[in-house]
This record gives sequence, structure tokens and C-alpha cells, in this order.
Amino acid sequence: MADEKEKEGELKLDNSAKKKKMMIIIIAVVVLLGGGAGAYFFFMGSDDASQAQIDAALDSESGDGKAAPVETGAQVGSALYVPMPRPFRFNVPGAARDRFVEIRVQLLVRGGEHEENAKMHIPLIESTLLGIFSQANAEDLATSAGKISLKQQALAAVQKIMTDVEGNKTVEKVLFTGFVMQ
Repeated sequence: MADEKEKEGELKLDNSAKKKKMMIIIIAVVVLLGGGAGAYFFFMGSDDASQAQIDAALDSESGDGKAAPVETGAQVGSALYVPMPRPFRFNVPGAARDRFVEIRVQLLVRGGEHEENAKMHIPLIESTLLGIFSQANAEDLATSAGKISLKQQALAAVQKIMTDVEGNKTVEKVLFTGFVMQ
């Protein structure tokens, strides 16, 4: 009889230990699934608001404090992208040391005629962009405001040179599709 009571006590202990292990495993699975779902929504969430803010900053900062006029001559669906064939690689001076920068650029144009004009003048556009990029310094390029300013300067220079050559601006935006600074 004493043996039976000891066995029942051991079984009760084994069952409670099994229940505790099962509970720990269930809690761990729930925590992992919750963490995975949170990470998914954090990393895959929409960045539309931040991109809209950047676009608004680009459109509103024309240098004189006034909002830049938005041209609406072409339809939104007619946007074409002209990639520059090579990334721009150059050195910029920094406070402590010079930095190496690589920028990949695409040009936003509207309509097939503007696309052909941009493709025809790629060497001229590359030369113009390299001249603008090489005037930058590392401290400016390290901030988002500095990058926005560089985009604006690049757009103004490309539009000026295209107006001189073709008689129209041709390029609507200069887009940085890759930006590395070491």
C-alpha cells in the first residue's frame, strides 16, 4: 500500500512536470510567432508616407522659399525611366578624411520623344552630373537634406543643359537608385 501511494505521488509529479514543460513550449511558440508577425509588419510596412514627404520636400524647396510649380503637361502613366549606363564613382572631401561615393542614377522623363532625347545626350548628362556630384562634401552627403539638395542641384543642371541643347527641359526628376559612401 505504501508502494502504491509512492507511485501515485511520482505519477502526480511526472504529470505536473509534463504540464509545466508543455506550458513553457506553448508560451515559447506563441512568443516566437508574435515576434515574427511583428517583424514582418515592421519591415514590410508601407513607406508611402515617408516617400510622400520626400517628394513634397523636393517639390516645395526651390531655393527661394516659394513652392516650385508642378508641371502637369503629361499624363502620370507616361513616365519613362532612363538609366545612366554606369554608376557615378568619385571622391569627396571630408573633415577627417576623403570619402568614396558611388551613386546610381535614373532620369524620369515623360513621353517617348523625351526618352530618345535623354538617351541621345547621355554623355552630356553624365558629364553634367559628375560636375555637380564632385562639388559636394562628405558632411552634406551624410544627411538626407544634403542628398535632397544634391538631387535638386543635379536636376537644375540637367534641365538647363537639355534646354540649351534641345529647347526643352526633357528630364522631370533625377532619381538616386543607389547611394554608397565609404
